[in-house]
Parts: sequence; structure tokens; C-alpha cells
Amino acid sequence: MEFRKYQHIERFGTDEVQGIEEGLTYVFPKIDGTNSSVWLDGNGELKAGSRNRELTLDADNAGFYAWVSQQENIKAYLNKYPKHRLYMEWLVPHSLKTYRDDAWRKAYVFDVCLDEGEEELGYLPYDYYKQQLDEFNIAYILPIAIIKNATYEMYLKLLDCNLFLIKDGCGYGEGIVIKNYDYRNKYGRQTWAKIVRNEFKEAHNKEMGAPILETKVMVEEQIVDKYCTTAFIEKEYEKIRTENGGWTSKYIPMLLGRVFYNLITEESWNFVKEFNLPTVNFKTLNTVVIRKIKQVMVNLF
Repeated sequence: MEFRKYQHIERFGTDEVQGIEEGLTYVFPKIDGTNSSVWLDGNGELKAGSRNRELTLDADNAGFYAWVSQQENIKAYLNKYPKHRLYMEWLVPHSLKTYRDDAWRKAYVFDVCLDEGEEELGYLPYDYYKQQLDEFNIAYILPIAIIKNATYEMYLKLLDCNLFLIKDGCGYGEGIVIKNYDYRNKYGRQTWAKIVRNEFKEAHNKEMGAPILETKVMVEEQIVDKYCTTAFIEKEYEKIRTENGGWTSKYIPMLLGRVFYNLITEESWNFVKEFNLPTVNFKTLNTVVIRKIKQVMVNLF
């Protein structure tokens, strides 16, 4: 594998991450270090990078390559998972100086990618890579919260929950990063969103685990849960398979379209009565339908 630059994190609310809040999002603290990465090359040798280039001992970046070269646990991890690429935040002083004394000059994993040489990296979900990193005692950034169908206001409140590595009584972290592992933007890219604080306030809280916040279920999700059942989806799949004498991946758009079309044409009157003339965002409804199809027909995706 060769050096791969980490993707740009988009500001929440921009066109690139429209709709990322729909579904399950993991909210992580944004820390103020230097972007770094580590991987194995084709000969099994440990390689490291900064945000924009590959590093060497003679052309290092704030000592990251020298540090990671001595980390036997990271080497052991990559030997077991040679197609994984670790993206890390190397914590050295930048604008924020309120991290704990024992936090500096260490690296914290914030993304793990499966790199098989394709154009786009595949980001592994937190719940998956956490177990693998724990196996080798590799430090990583913990989520602040896990939220279903969040709002912007909810994310703003979580800015005050970023106490990751911060000294007690010394304010909050830089901001938050929002990840939805099922999300692709309208351009087909998997990307994350961020909200950055403009200033840091005084607080004195202890670090907490990641709560799952209870939120009101969207009417679009209620409709899909009740009417877009597993049997409903499988019925359309079987129709397409029979009509075409078998199944290939090129029929996936047809399946997505037919399930949504038949939900509207067959069940609209039912959910209008069931939910008492609800206000339905049909774009959101389509998004939830697609998510349900991917959950039910996971072998197709």
C-alpha cells in the first residue's frame, strides 16, 4: 500500500453532508493534534504519513514517525490486519493547550480503513474496529454519544460534552465529528461532518461513556417500520428475479425504485389514516426505505 491522504471533513449543514443526521450517528470529540496515518507497504514494512505526505526519519512530522516506529503493538496489529490503514491524531501542541499532561506526544486512532487498492477507502464502523484495537491495546478516540435521527440543536449541546483528554476545569475540546457509517452523500461518497467551537468555556466534568440518546421517531420511519416489511421487500425482489431469469447487481436500482413506488401506491391511504394526516417528507421517506432495503437484503450490498 502507498500513502493515502485522509478525506476532508465537511462542515455540518453543507451540501456535501446533507442528510447525514438521518439514521444512527456516532458523535466523536474533535481533538487539536496533527493528522497522521500508519500502514504496511507491499513488503510488510511499517510506513507512516502526515496529512499530505509520506514520512521518513529524516523528514518526520513533529516526531510521529520516530514514535510510531517504536510501537510494537501497532506493528503487531498491522501484521494481523495488513490491509488496514490507521488514521490517527498525533497530539502535539497547536492552538489548544489544555490537554492533560499525560496525553501529549501520543497518537489516538480516529478511523480505520480497509484499503484494497481501490479508489475509495472503506471506513470500518467504530463498533467493529474498537474490538480489534482493544486486542492490541491501541489508543483510540471514544464517541461522546450515539444518536438516532439527530437534530442540529442536539449536536450543539454535545459540544459541551467534549472533555476527551481535557484537564479538569479547563474547558472543552475543539468540536465534534459526526459519522454515519451507512451514509453516502448525493455524490456517492462516504464522508463525515464536523461542528467546531468558536471559543472554549470553563467546565469541570468527568469523562463519561457514550450514551444512546432517546429521540422522537420520525413519521417517515414509523411508516417504513409498519408498511415496508421484510416480506414486502422480498416480494419485489422475487418479482424482479423471476422477470429477468435471475439476479445481478445491476437490478439494485430497480429494486430500490419499485419498493418505494409500491409503498406509495399501495399503502399511502393506509398510513394517512394510521398516522392522522401526517406531514411526510418524501425525500426522507425514500432515504429510510433504502436504508430498510439494505438492512433486509444485506447479501445484495
